[in-house]
Amino acid sequence: MFCLLTLPLHLAFGVLFLPFLLVRLLIRALVALIMIPLALLVTAVSLGVALLLVGLVVAIPLLPFAFAALFIWAIVKLATPRSRAAI
Repeated sequence: MFCLLTLPLHLAFGVLFLPFLLVRLLIRALVALIMIPLALLVTAVSLGVALLLVGLVVAIPLLPFAFAALFIWAIVKLATPRSRAAI
């Protein structure tokens, strides 16, 4: 019974607050329109940095072997005689 008595007030205040609810919806939609691509960009950059760091974590322990191979290659290159055709 009380709900029926206050129904005109609910309808009046509902119509009165409807523009404010629509403005709130519009502002939320605009913020989402700006923030979703920004969040996706930040996520993509973060994944790229994470993949780069994982690659470095794997590659750094292999650097001594790479330097050893480079030194062996340089010694072999210097030790082999040059042919006259290459000069």
